[in-house]
Amino acid sequence: MEKFIERIKELRIDRGLSQAELAKETGLSQSAIAYWETGQRIPNAQAIIILSRYFKVTTDYILGEDS
Repeated sequence: MEKFIERIKELRIDRGLSQAELAKETGLSQSAIAYWETGQRIPNAQAIIILSRYFKVTTDYILGEDS
C-alpha cells in the first residue's frame, strides 16, 4: 500500500486540492483520506474505484500495480 499512499497524495496535490476539497468532490470523508495518506488505514474497493474515476486513472495505477 506504500505506492497507493504516494499516488493518492500526489494526485490530490497535483490537482491543487486539500483533503477536505477532495472529500467534498468525491463524497468520501476527509478523515478517511487523511488515514489513507498516512498509511493508518487501507481503502476499500469502492473507495479505490471512486478515486480512480475522479482522477481518471486506472485502479492498477492508483494501487501502484502498473508497470
